[in-house]
Amino acid sequence: MADAPSVTENTKEAEKQDDPMKNYEFDGQTYIYTDKATNITYRFDQENNKWITKEDDNQSPKNKDSSDGTEKKDSGSEAGAFGFENDTHTYTDPNDGSVYFWDKEKNAWFPKVDEDFMAKYQMSYGFTDNSIPQSKSPESKEPLPTQKSKEEKEQKRAEAKRKAQEPPTWFEVDEAHNTAIYVSGLPLDITIEELTQLFNKCGLIARDERGKDKIKLYKDGNGEPKGDALCTYIKVESVDLALKILDGSQIRGKTLSVQRAKFQMKGAYDPALKPKRKKKDKDRQKKMQEKLFDWRPERMRGEPLKCERVVVIKNLFTPEDFDKEVQLLLEYQQDIRSECLKCGDVRKVVIYDRHPEGVAQVTFREPAEAQACVQLLNGRWFSQRKISAEIWDGKTKYKITETDAEIEARLEKWDKYLEQEDEEKEKKEQGTKSSNEEQKTSQ
Repeated sequence: MADAPSVTENTKEAEKQDDPMKNYEFDGQTYIYTDKATNITYRFDQENNKWITKEDDNQSPKNKDSSDGTEKKDSGSEAGAFGFENDTHTYTDPNDGSVYFWDKEKNAWFPKVDEDFMAKYQMSYGFTDNSIPQSKSPESKEPLPTQKSKEEKEQKRAEAKRKAQEPPTWFEVDEAHNTAIYVSGLPLDITIEELTQLFNKCGLIARDERGKDKIKLYKDGNGEPKGDALCTYIKVESVDLALKILDGSQIRGKTLSVQRAKFQMKGAYDPALKPKRKKKDKDRQKKMQEKLFDWRPERMRGEPLKCERVVVIKNLFTPEDFDKEVQLLLEYQQDIRSECLKCGDVRKVVIYDRHPEGVAQVTFREPAEAQACVQLLNGRWFSQRKISAEIWDGKTKYKITETDAEIEARLEKWDKYLEQEDEEKEKKEQGTKSSNEEQKTSQ
């Protein structure tokens, strides 16, 4: 059985493995290094202070040409300018003297970036010093943003002034967006109602913000019709149809002439004179147009209307009753709801407190429930008043709009009512406090 190695032997082997000079040999004159990765042997040239390959060194010991005796650099020595720095292999390029380091992890050579490398790089490719301000030629100077904006404004003003001096001219609207027609040759006694019926044959007429049809009947200085009109449709297809159907047609012996509308600008364009449309007005007009195109199926025979679910109750009160006691409004609403619940599902109860007939509306879920409510409440007495109940016709509006003075007066009465309630609460609280203090003193 062989003896186990001692501790001293293990330490010596570890020192040999960690020894950085283990790959170097000394032949009595200089050091010799063998690269295990490439199996290339290098010899250190003490005269030139660099590493050269041993093979190139063996070819000519003194690297001299025998013919003329002059010293000549060997090509192999130039190609093999390898070295060793800080436990890292180095290679010097004989062409430009650049030094490269060997990266073991990436298995590639990388240049050594130092002052010499940066100097050679800048000499080859040039450099710019950011610390020195670059002088610009007068031609390359650009105006400041403020100067640009001022110049652009002046150009726009000059262009607008030039256009304002030009006489007004006819301009064509793109046919894909022009929805207006101009009609001439109309009878002088024609009315707006007749024009509406005539133009409706070709499509839906656009409406303005007030909900009126965009039909204009031109008149002279005395207010008499001139025999021409302008109509604006919603869709462009209506214009094409009007050109085919209405152009050349006759009304009371007059032949109509229909063409796409053209517009003439009178005077200079002033944006300040153009009325500004609010967003809510645009949205309302858009909804109005969408409503015109809305289509719903016809009501089936025997299907009840929505208004048949609403019961109108009259002679419940007078508006003066709520002026005296504001809380009656809630009491009336609760009493009506509780009584109508006997007939079915009550969806909504509305009291029109300013209506002189004392009207309230009750909405049920089903028309049969509304009919039962009419039979229950019609002709009954409520608060010493004989009330009437009937099914709503779906057209009559019972809401009364108040004037500003009436609204202010009503709000003042409401504020007084709230103040009186607060005073009564304070009196009650003071009364309870005084009674509690008397009880404590008596005890």
